[in-house]
Amino acid sequence: MASPVLAVRELRKTFTLHTIDGRRVSSLHGVDLDVHAGEHVALAGASGAGKSSLLRCVYRTYLADSGSVRMTTSGEPIELTGLPDRAMARLRGREIGYVSQFLAAPPRTGPLETVAATARRRGLDREQARDAAAAALHRLNVDESLWDVDCGVLSGGERQRVNLAAGTVRPPRLLLLDEPVSALDPENREAALSLVDSLVEQNVAVLAVFHDAEVMRRLATRVVLLADGTVSRDGAPADVLGEAA
Repeated sequence: MASPVLAVRELRKTFTLHTIDGRRVSSLHGVDLDVHAGEHVALAGASGAGKSSLLRCVYRTYLADSGSVRMTTSGEPIELTGLPDRAMARLRGREIGYVSQFLAAPPRTGPLETVAATARRRGLDREQARDAAAAALHRLNVDESLWDVDCGVLSGGERQRVNLAAGTVRPPRLLLLDEPVSALDPENREAALSLVDSLVEQNVAVLAVFHDAEVMRRLATRVVLLADGTVSRDGAPADVLGEAA
């Protein structure tokens, strides 16, 4: 089998609660995880199990205490935990998409430019990026009348769709999803899930957090169950989650 796009080994992360007597809370206790190209791995587990912490350690908005996070691009695997900040920023721009529940867009920037900027970072020229951004926004039902409106005044669902459009435009090698459809109505939720489902055919490696077991059964090729910061089960959705009722 080809090398995984993402290989996590013995990943550990703790937090210091400075506002509560400085106590330390452990989030990840030695997590091992692989994600291959064209594979959709869903992270399951109770609140506080470490799912979002794992995504943020991979994206390196959290610095792990110890362990290894390696990503294979077009050459040798790259160790992300010790990568210089500028190199990590370049890698994020080209190779990694991260979609959370909340959109972080520059002030006074509309959806079209927000998504097109991501497409340019992923190698498209200005005209190609604009076309790709328009296609992504159309697919997620973002009305054209909103494309030049400051993202800050959009509704929560509109911002979430813009965020997903930016994360998936000219699909990256690795896509991290943290509850990307939580604010969407049924019609737009279906459009978003259909888009995510199509990424496997484009060889994107997807690591995702969804709280809805039915979504995981539909999209995931594998489910990793976290409990108390460790992997407790890893297998096919039906084996880990059980059959649908």
